[in-house]
Amino acid sequence: MNPLLQNLLIVSVMLGFAGMEWASHRYKETVHASADDTKLELAMFLSLIAVAQPLAILVTGKLCGWLMPEQRHALADLPWWAMVGILLVVDDMTQYWWHRASHSPLLWPLHRAHHSATYMSIRVTYRNNLFYYLMMPGLWFGGIALYLSFGAVYGIYLVCKIAIILGAHCAWRWDEPLYRIRALRPVMWLVQRTISTPSTHWAHHALTNADGIGHYKGNFGNMLFVWDLLFGSAHITQKYPANVGLQDDRIFGKERWFHEMFYPLLQSKRDHSALRAGGRAYAAAETASDAGRGVPASNASA
Repeated sequence: MNPLLQNLLIVSVMLGFAGMEWASHRYKETVHASADDTKLELAMFLSLIAVAQPLAILVTGKLCGWLMPEQRHALADLPWWAMVGILLVVDDMTQYWWHRASHSPLLWPLHRAHHSATYMSIRVTYRNNLFYYLMMPGLWFGGIALYLSFGAVYGIYLVCKIAIILGAHCAWRWDEPLYRIRALRPVMWLVQRTISTPSTHWAHHALTNADGIGHYKGNFGNMLFVWDLLFGSAHITQKYPANVGLQDDRIFGKERWFHEMFYPLLQSKRDHSALRAGGRAYAAAETASDAGRGVPASNASA
């Protein structure tokens, strides 16, 4: 795909979801961002498109040219469906496992920024720590795919993936009215189990699991929700949590944006912070309902 066309499509998708957030009044009513929120989200988006992704493509291109120069364009003749299948595994499935691993104590500091927002919106989509993206396997595999000549297919795949993940984070819950249409119930049953939707992904951002809707220890799928079904982390309700965010931020105050973005280079001074050496995430007491399932009562410990 022509890079200019690809970028135009991506910008159009972003503007489309942003327009629906505004037109539906969901942005005005639900997105209450602080100055730190805006700085973090803007800085991370710019660093992803200007640093992390170009660096991954450049470095993998150089390494591939050095280690396997004879393989340049080696897969150019693969059928498009085979390329898509490979991308789903080396990009989307690896991102599922990277995301899932990032909810472990070791990697949580690199991902907590994505969950510290108290709202859902397309602006949250790329809200993460800088090193979360620099270490993301899918970016590096993407560079290899381009070296092997997945060019046009990779471009289309990327546009589709961005559309799905923006839609999953969007303040405008595009799937909500569709669940109420009887004729669409079989379609939406399939859609929910195929791709990430607002109802399943909002559950992943929930403040608590106590309402039976939140599921912050699952629903890790980035583009495909199929991975959650295959690997036992799916929770489907067709409902949305009342609140999203982190309980420890409510108790101790939010972390500064530069600590969230640049940890471990910059570390928090806050009590009970995962963003400092030797620190760990605050863990609330378990509720009676969650204790039986071995699930923390709040998303604080992620």
